Amino acid sequence: MKSHFNTLLFVGSLMTTTSLFAHDAHEINFKPATGYPSTVGASYQAPSSLVNIDIDKKIDNLFDRNMAGETIVQRVTDKVYWVQSHFYNALFYVGDKGVMVLDPLAFGAGQALLASIKQVTDKPVTTLVYSHNHADHIGDAQVFVDEAKRRDVELTIVASDATADKMNFLDSQLPRPTKTVSFDGGLYQFENTQLKFIGFKHAAHTDDSAALLLVDEGVIHTPDLINPDQLPWLGFGGSENFTYYRQNLALISAQKWQHLSGGHGNVGSRADLDFMQSYLGDLTMAANKAMNEVDWAQYSTVANNNHSVFGAQWFEAASKNITDSLRPKYGHYYGFEASVPKQAELVLDTLLSYQ
Repeated sequence: MKSHFNTLLFVGSLMTTTSLFAHDAHEINFKPATGYPSTVGASYQAPSSLVNIDIDKKIDNLFDRNMAGETIVQRVTDKVYWVQSHFYNALFYVGDKGVMVLDPLAFGAGQALLASIKQVTDKPVTTLVYSHNHADHIGDAQVFVDEAKRRDVELTIVASDATADKMNFLDSQLPRPTKTVSFDGGLYQFENTQLKFIGFKHAAHTDDSAALLLVDEGVIHTPDLINPDQLPWLGFGGSENFTYYRQNLALISAQKWQHLSGGHGNVGSRADLDFMQSYLGDLTMAANKAMNEVDWAQYSTVANNNHSVFGAQWFEAASKNITDSLRPKYGHYYGFEASVPKQAELVLDTLLSYQ
């Protein structure tokens, strides 16, 4: 019941946000009459847990499936599966003896993930991997701990040393890692396959963010870095800053992979990475332009009483300038109106801070 309550709170907050936007002067219509187009020109298909998905294909009606409470399972390679529930996604790898899960999810989605694994195989989950210490991606770890006890299986919980240190420092109440590997390129051997941790030395999302690369499968899990087939969620998925974002994408681009799991959004490919890099280039260019066009002096007045007001009004005006300039090219994509103003502020903050 608690998980459903959390989900309702989350969805309710989005609905509240939508209602606020809907009362804007020009009555924003979030979804184009013809539906949201693919950001990468992909074609859509129903999910299949039996057939591997092609690089240029994505799951159809993803938003509607999530809102209906559906758990979506898509086979990516012969051994790797992509699962989405409550707008969050994870990967699992089916080995010869057991299953390895990349992120146990949260808010009840972990239970849906476990049920999905059982639909595919009767092998037990023997390894759980944390990508980073954010509870919305690993909060349901106890589901898998309890399942391992029920099946009398020894569960290995793997994390980078950076994540383990952060959990210790913050006195996390979640199940702690039983095995750590190096944040910077550490390898974990699961049965006959290797998992590589690609830690971001200068991370935009949070300091222990790592991408997880299934080396032999050519599949990478990059939570909160890219939302395939969508614009980024609000402030780049809750990222702490924008400063290192493009360098993080470049590091992912340098790896060898074909399929991408973003933690949110659709099934991904290199086309989604290319789109994201292009979008960030346009966003940064628009922010530079806004800094020249939106005059700080018109807000730094005695009537505004304090310089916090100066800043708040300038950021709001500059963000609107950026959003308006990007709307012709990006306004028809999923997430534009709600997210771009927040992303604009993060980019402006970076441009103002570092020269």
